[in-house]
Amino acid sequence: MKKLMALSTLLFAMTMYSQTDEENIKKIYSTSLTNGKSYEWLDYLSNNIGGRLSGSLNAERAVAWGKEELEKLGLDRVWLQPVMVPKWIRGAKEYAYYETDSGKTTTVNICALGGSIATNPLGVKANIVEVRDFEELKTLGKSKIEGKIVFYNRPMQADLISTFNAYGGCVNQRYSGAMEAAKYGAAGVIVRSMNLRLDDYPHTGSMSYGDLPNSQRIPSAAISTNDAEELSSMIKLDKNLKFYFKQNCKQLEEVLSYNVVGEITGSEFPKEYMIVGGHLDSWDLGDGSHDDGAGVVQSMDVLRLLKETGIKPKRSIRVVLFMNEENGLRGGNKYAEEAKKNNEKHVFALESDAGGFTPRGFSFDCSDANFNQILSWKPLFKPYLIHYFEKGGSGADVGPLKSDSNVLAGLRPDSQRYFDHHHASNDTFDAVNKRELELGAATMTALVYLFDKYGTNPIPNNKEIKD
Repeated sequence: MKKLMALSTLLFAMTMYSQTDEENIKKIYSTSLTNGKSYEWLDYLSNNIGGRLSGSLNAERAVAWGKEELEKLGLDRVWLQPVMVPKWIRGAKEYAYYETDSGKTTTVNICALGGSIATNPLGVKANIVEVRDFEELKTLGKSKIEGKIVFYNRPMQADLISTFNAYGGCVNQRYSGAMEAAKYGAAGVIVRSMNLRLDDYPHTGSMSYGDLPNSQRIPSAAISTNDAEELSSMIKLDKNLKFYFKQNCKQLEEVLSYNVVGEITGSEFPKEYMIVGGHLDSWDLGDGSHDDGAGVVQSMDVLRLLKETGIKPKRSIRVVLFMNEENGLRGGNKYAEEAKKNNEKHVFALESDAGGFTPRGFSFDCSDANFNQILSWKPLFKPYLIHYFEKGGSGADVGPLKSDSNVLAGLRPDSQRYFDHHHASNDTFDAVNKRELELGAATMTALVYLFDKYGTNPIPNNKEIKD
């Protein structure tokens, strides 16, 4: 009986779209590619506002800009959702070099990791020890670590096609490296940048001390991949090699910021909410165009494209520009907290936070029944070369909305170049291709359109498949 029910569900799902859907999706793509706003918005956000570190003046300016632009779209509601966020500042530019036993020094490219403490005003200079992981750190022990600078040098795994899997395989050294090294009395930590390419750009990113007392915290910085390779070679040649670095970062008191929310109220099911979003904050080294200016402007354009093409949503659709994804996830957690408090039913959430490159498809966090429905829509995306539909993760900011019945999704662009720019000073507007960005906005809009029309019920009622 269960097998018959499953087959019946699949057969219904196989017919869950119509010629009208093909026409509407074609209209969405055409409008985005000939009359899109995402690239124009990104130009302003990146070049007129710039990097938007949580708690900064630029983050405040981005909030005001986001609210103003959404109001211009004539949405049914636009508002700011207050959220307290951490405020970390980088201070003056970092400086570092290594020194051979003979006294020769060579400067290297570093940047403080987000959340790190500063060095003392004169900087930190000590012998350096190279490790690949925490197990090697443990094997060396306190006797070989105390008083030295630990250099974590585990590259991203180049033979993994999914660069996000490669990133996930080594990011713990950045996030927890200082906390672990401090247990053995290290004086500081240098971490190889999370980058598959060899270049001179250090990549920042969040790090944590866990519950380590302030007195035991040590400074932590990223080093460019070119300099990491060179430093590793020099350590092998000179066992007494010393490393010096100075950074001036500081953690301040939390400040008030905001998520920016805009809504088109549903015509039939106004109490069923669908959201699309990206994070408005970024790191401070570049202007945050790929991470995540692209996701912000694509999400804004979803609502504009629906209005521009004359599609009137049945469910209430919101765009959420989340604050503080990079170093705290306060915005995503706050939005979910308010949704729960207001007893709002969120049936679908889509996040764009993987860069503005060519869209390949989506990953979904949902039930098998809902995923079968999604697979039935693949032919609608085939003309646009969108082929990747997989169960998996969605996005950090929409993750807290997860329930047993809803669908969470993440836009999946081509990821091969993403980590060349991620958290680095070359994450800038010139690295984003207009057409690729607009294709992503259209792809997101098409998925939102389908979920709004058919809902998350895998077997549609007769009214929904008549046209």
